[in-house]
Amino acid sequence: MAMSQGGRGGSRDGKKRMMRTPRSKVCMFCKDGVDYLDYKDTKIRKYVNDRGKLLPRRVTGNCAKHQRMITISVKRAREIALLAFVSERVV
Repeated sequence: MAMSQGGRGGSRDGKKRMMRTPRSKVCMFCKDGVDYLDYKDTKIRKYVNDRGKLLPRRVTGNCAKHQRMITISVKRAREIALLAFVSERVV
């Protein structure tokens, strides 16, 4: 008696998946030639998520130098209350 394959089994001879290599992200500050990032700059809000956490380099695509500048700028902006430490919770 032949055993039938159930569920997800089967041949893989059909379509082959095309694997795309992810494109490397470019640091926006290096591209623009920014030497110093100010805590009053409105661009730093883009690097904080909705919960108030800093986005990592692998997400933003910044280089290590500018990621450190973003971290320092966000912390300074939080101290002066230009940025919130935590966003308000929506219920």
